[in-house]
Amino acid sequence: MADTMIRVKRLNKVYGTAIKTHVLFDIDLEIERNSFTAMIGPSGSGKSTLLNCLGLIDPPTSGEIVIEGHSFSDINVNKLASFRNENIGFVFQFHHLLPEFTVFENILMPHWIKSGRPGPALIEEANRLIDRVGLTDIKDKYVTQISGGQQQRVSIARALINRPKVIFADEPTGNLDRETGTKVLDLLREINRENNTTLVMVTHDREVAIRSDRIIELVDGRICRSIDVRTSGKESAVEMLENRSCVLTDSD
Repeated sequence: MADTMIRVKRLNKVYGTAIKTHVLFDIDLEIERNSFTAMIGPSGSGKSTLLNCLGLIDPPTSGEIVIEGHSFSDINVNKLASFRNENIGFVFQFHHLLPEFTVFENILMPHWIKSGRPGPALIEEANRLIDRVGLTDIKDKYVTQISGGQQQRVSIARALINRPKVIFADEPTGNLDRETGTKVLDLLREINRENNTTLVMVTHDREVAIRSDRIIELVDGRICRSIDVRTSGKESAVEMLENRSCVLTDSD
């Protein structure tokens, strides 16, 4: 039986009070440890909202989220922040870098927050990541002095610096050209395999999704299908994705 890293039970997300917008409906989902899961779906399907709930950024309206055996139905804000910083890395389409710091300093920021001044081993790891994402020549520049594509690669290295157990990525290649995006995806896939990191990625790019182990497709806030790419093979998975009819099934 597969080892589960994340388990979600009957998760709902509703925004608003006077006028309510129901975004996620009774989501049941298990994500295998060390796997690469891609979440796809049309705009407004709820995939980014689900990612933010799974990443403990946006609390669900109801339902349960269990990560690494820890339930987050009821937990105080400080413990939530501590768990996120120690176990989870985030890569967003908008990178949220700190403009007053250099590339190198931004990448080390999660460690500074968690443990204070980094030692030689962490500095070596930061330099290794900087080299792998192609930023060695600009590591001492402020992030305001580099391109958008370079800033995104900084955010990816930053997400990896604490060697998190789970990385949540929301369109991490969305602002990059095809060649750079492929290199970034290669890096994330390497980290997933070499460090046994669980990777959960939202993407609109089906060519990116097909490189995952499993594809979850959302429609109107519900999971309409799950494709195990490892079992079906890439060719069959592509055929299933090309069939755009995705049938919603009622929850029990």
